[in-house]
Amino acid sequence: MQKENEKTVSSTRLAEVCNINPSIIRKDFSYFGELGKRGVGYDVDELIQKIRNILGLDPVNKVALVGVGNIGKALLAYSNFESEGFKIVMAFDNQPALIGQKINDVTVEDAANLEDRIKEENIQLGILAVPELEAPEIARRMERGGVSAILSFAPCQLLMPDNIKITCMDLSREIARLVYYSSRDAAAAQD
Repeated sequence: MQKENEKTVSSTRLAEVCNINPSIIRKDFSYFGELGKRGVGYDVDELIQKIRNILGLDPVNKVALVGVGNIGKALLAYSNFESEGFKIVMAFDNQPALIGQKINDVTVEDAANLEDRIKEENIQLGILAVPELEAPEIARRMERGGVSAILSFAPCQLLMPDNIKITCMDLSREIARLVYYSSRDAAAAQD
């Protein structure tokens, strides 16, 4: 709605988009104070800012990316991160041909300096886009640098201390899930 330059939005419109009852929208928002005006709705910009504050997404969270292959480059090119409260501010790789390249205003740095640079920039969130066998060691290095949460695109089980939050995105498992649900839906449609 913000991208479409809508200035206000009603709970009815939000409910349509979210596919829930408008009274649930109003009730949920009421837990956070006065967010809108009866008969007018919610100021879109103010609502986004308040929700960002509630979710801890303001100020924008700085992110370090390790691995600037195909997935890493796609993540660097993705434009929606900042509107969601994240910004990749550092990228690392161990390939000499990539080190020094600038991708979307982020200069690829040598992975040999990973821990020190993460500490210098006080990065709390890291993204791993490295091969599966490299992921555990890189995750440990990120943790030594001070990262407290890691999103890994390697299909792995990273053994990290409990204070480090890990999410592993196994793309093959997600594709298999899509195939299962689409074939199940197709079979149901034939019945």
